[in-house]
Amino acid sequence: MNSKRTGRTKRRILTRRVNTVLLSCTAIIALTPGLVVAQEADSGSTTVLQTITVQGNGGDDDSKTIVANRTTGAGKLPGEVLTTPASVSVVTAKEIQERGATSVEQVVQYTAGVVTDFYGADDRFDYFDIRGFTPYTYRDGLAIGRTFGGVKEEPYAYERLEVLKGVSSAGFGVAEPGGSVNYVSKTPKSERFGEVYTTGGSYAHKEVGFDFGDNITQDDTLSYRLTGKLQRADAEYDFSRDDENFFMGGLTWRPTDATSLTFVYDHLDKKGVPGSGGYPLEGDFDRSAFFGEPDYYFNNVNRNSYSLMFDHDFGNGLTFGSKARYSSSQVNAASAYLLATDNATNTATRYFYGSNKSYDQFIVDANLTYEANFDSVDSRTLVGVEYNDYQSDNYTLYTDAAPINWLNPIYSGGPAAGTALSLETDEQTTKALYLQEELTFADRLTVSLGLRNDWLDLTSGTTSDDHSEFTKRIGASYKITPELAAFASYGESVAPPTTGAEPTTGKQYEVGLKYKPDAFPALFTASFYDLTKENITTYDYVTYLPTTVAKVRNRGIELEAKAEVTDNINLIAAYSYIDSKIDEPGGDNDGNRLMRVPEHVASVWGTYTLQGDGARGDMTFGLGARYMGEYFTNIENTTYGEESILFDAAFTYKVRENTTFQLNVSNLFDEKHIAQRDDAAGVKFYNAGRTIMATLRQSW
Repeated sequence: MNSKRTGRTKRRILTRRVNTVLLSCTAIIALTPGLVVAQEADSGSTTVLQTITVQGNGGDDDSKTIVANRTTGAGKLPGEVLTTPASVSVVTAKEIQERGATSVEQVVQYTAGVVTDFYGADDRFDYFDIRGFTPYTYRDGLAIGRTFGGVKEEPYAYERLEVLKGVSSAGFGVAEPGGSVNYVSKTPKSERFGEVYTTGGSYAHKEVGFDFGDNITQDDTLSYRLTGKLQRADAEYDFSRDDENFFMGGLTWRPTDATSLTFVYDHLDKKGVPGSGGYPLEGDFDRSAFFGEPDYYFNNVNRNSYSLMFDHDFGNGLTFGSKARYSSSQVNAASAYLLATDNATNTATRYFYGSNKSYDQFIVDANLTYEANFDSVDSRTLVGVEYNDYQSDNYTLYTDAAPINWLNPIYSGGPAAGTALSLETDEQTTKALYLQEELTFADRLTVSLGLRNDWLDLTSGTTSDDHSEFTKRIGASYKITPELAAFASYGESVAPPTTGAEPTTGKQYEVGLKYKPDAFPALFTASFYDLTKENITTYDYVTYLPTTVAKVRNRGIELEAKAEVTDNINLIAAYSYIDSKIDEPGGDNDGNRLMRVPEHVASVWGTYTLQGDGARGDMTFGLGARYMGEYFTNIENTTYGEESILFDAAFTYKVRENTTFQLNVSNLFDEKHIAQRDDAAGVKFYNAGRTIMATLRQSW
């Protein structure tokens, strides 16, 4: 590691970023005509080029099935889920719609290895952990960042979510070892399609949305897609709001069968609240009770993203792919949180927390893939480079607020004018070189290798560090029968640190079985893993104050099933067991469990479709249950979140051929438990209450 002082200004950083954006986009666009010409010139030779279909989901129709056959979740090489030597769960658009999931946290809550709802109804971020750690997220294989502290994503923007359990650095770059999520964007199709819908429900919820597209030219060379959502609603708490404006538009140009260029623009504008601010530990309170400050209570997001995706098939097994994205975001949040309670006077002291964060990110990835066959051996080789530049300015406020009596709350307003703000300016520039190799022997044994080196340039204020980090992953999958495969893998991870600290590292060993029957669409996965993370900094989820831990070892078992058992019965089931242990001999927390890691988590979701008989349309009934065991909410293992089981339900009626009515209920019985608590302060947070949503949808 090399530490140094730097005097670079924001102007120089911004100028360099703009130049990089322009040069990279120019390079991609400039390549396009040359590649097209080369393709056309080659079409007259004796080599016949194969037509390629460029789809982020590998060809699955995510709107019509809950069982995915292919995935890019384990790396940049798409492959069959059955033979991928890793635990990968794919949540398709059909499953998202069927369960009525309106947040990423809801989308993944029926996935093995994933823990959600550990901070109750807090609405600032997508709160979920994978195998005990905060995940990293990607969009179309390009890094976004950690879920905690990031922007809450809009699920309606995506065809599917690919959840990789375990390390991913050799495939995607710097990340936490527990797992990652790859969002696959909705892009234009070479056909006419569409839907419009309207939704109403709990907390004055009103929503309309659309997703449609078609070919612009008769020869299918140019297509478009428009997706949007407009929402006006309240949240559970007094003085709250939950409004959203989302729009996404895409164009795809296919000048030849072997070339595709897609541009996607999306705008996300949310105006909400961060959550309740907490309740006194003693006593039972209505979820709507609010002990913060109405004048200092908001969580607003404004983000614009521009994505470019280019693919070209040279023929003879050689393809080129490149993706680039620029995004600019503004995230403002403020609230008054309970700090300590006095039961004798029914009074709670409070503090104000505010954040005004702006950030820009430009990331570009380019790679070449070569596929070849040598007798009974199939080979796929991918080499690529990646550049990621991220800069943020974050103004934060942390100061005392006036006490409040929870039996007779009197609000006193926000922080005084002129309250001191703290500014933190950060920049992370990453350059990477990576290699992925896959060999398949006699269509039975698949061996994969991933190697990657990331060069990190970190700047915080006027201090900077640089790191060079090498990670690897090796895995093997063997088809015992055409339907049953066993796999094993070893992988490493590295996550970027703050300046002046060493990167967080991880490693994982995993073995498992996958069964994909021919009789009906289904995938059954069983896995055992041993995961270690070192050089850890954990953060309080309210104050974001750090605590260091030397090493954590999480070992676990995961079972998952997704099956379309018959034409009218679908089933999703998951079970996770985690043995978590902090390993720091002589330390105060040695032998403790990591916080937010329950020992047992289980879920099941099923649907049954009663076919129409002519007088009425099809009716689909859905019912789900989610169990989570008790878990600690602090690293000292002195406070805990309560054991819980919650039920969800759905009903869909096919009014006519392309018209459906859908009813979704989350937390069907309005079960209430403490999801987060601080005994020392006497503060707790409840889980989210029951919500009911009704949707009328027209498709074509």
